[in-house]
Amino acid sequence: MTDKVFARYRNERPRIKVAAKLTAAHLRRRAARARINCEISYRAKKVSSFVTKAQHKGYVDPWNEITDKAGVRVVVQHEGLLGPMLQLVQESLTVVGEPEDDRLLAGAEDRLQYPRLHVQVMASGDQVSDNGDPYECEVQIRTEAIDLWARMSHKLMYKAEGPAVPSNVRRSLYRLIALIELYDLEVRRGVEAMALHPDVARSNHLLDEVEHLFRTFTEHEPRRDLSEEVVDVLVKAIPDFSTYSERLSRFIEERRSDLERAYKDYGPESDHFLRHGRYILASQPESLIIFERLSSSKLLLHGHWIDELPESMLNDMADAWGVSL
Repeated sequence: MTDKVFARYRNERPRIKVAAKLTAAHLRRRAARARINCEISYRAKKVSSFVTKAQHKGYVDPWNEITDKAGVRVVVQHEGLLGPMLQLVQESLTVVGEPEDDRLLAGAEDRLQYPRLHVQVMASGDQVSDNGDPYECEVQIRTEAIDLWARMSHKLMYKAEGPAVPSNVRRSLYRLIALIELYDLEVRRGVEAMALHPDVARSNHLLDEVEHLFRTFTEHEPRRDLSEEVVDVLVKAIPDFSTYSERLSRFIEERRSDLERAYKDYGPESDHFLRHGRYILASQPESLIIFERLSSSKLLLHGHWIDELPESMLNDMADAWGVSL
């Protein structure tokens, strides 16, 4: 029976991986629209890991008892985003059972432990098993700090060869949880404080907004340093900054098909970018602002641009958008 289960998993794993990929893509789009700052990855459990877990746990029914065959990991910026992200998962996917939420576990206040936040969901998309059943997917939600700790401790404590990790070493690793909690709280405080003073960091505020919107078009990872340099100039070409986020959102919805065409022809997966190395800004989130400004106020944009950035870069973007300067 067990050999049949292992063979079944090996056969169905490609479909399980697709189910995990589609679930991650679905959450990535929803998080971008909700403006939740996060990174989302996915995986299908390796066949060797599936076999090892089934044997180590002594499962009677490994196929149904191993519920993380498909997995999605959501890493948010700080602990204040864990609740909103959990709510987004619950609202956008069909949840199976109750979430495993150890953040405020009653009776564990005096212990340092990994704050598990896992949600079992029905995977997005149309992938089904040999039995015709849709696949489930385990969604893990962590902060950046907890993710760093979890990956480090997993390698040291769970992948170590030979004797068990000494108790004093385990304790030292878990003591780091206290620092992780403090770090998360300070990051949250800093982010929320900056939100109260948008004029102090207008460029950062605009870049954060446009990064969320850009992720609804592509999963490409842009260059942050280039974005910061360009956005510093773009904010000067936006007269009414207080209402620009709404203006940009309306522009994107109204011109989405044109934007999808531009990214297909000139974006990060295009021949122009991959083979010729041109149109580099079309692979950056600030391209959305450039396209909007080219549509509504290109003379103002051009005037600020040529004072600080290469004119050829703007000419490329105008070409991609189908306008002349």
